[in-house]
Amino acid sequence: MKVFVTFQNKEVPVFADSLNKKTLKLLKAALDKKVATGRNTLQKCLKSLISIEVIGCEAILHSLNEKDSLALSLY
Repeated sequence: MKVFVTFQNKEVPVFADSLNKKTLKLLKAALDKKVATGRNTLQKCLKSLISIEVIGCEAILHSLNEKDSLALSLY
């Protein structure tokens, strides 16, 4: 399943086997929190974010540079 989430004024595709409103709400809250309080590595990943893959309770953040891709816990 593929949906789009607006993050930092751009549409980012989110891929998952099954998505519901609760998962999307948790994802959006986690991303907003990390923008405000994240460390340099996470900030760098979020600036070049190209897609998100949700697997269970984790979100894999894919960036332009493969080395900057990270896993983010949703819970």
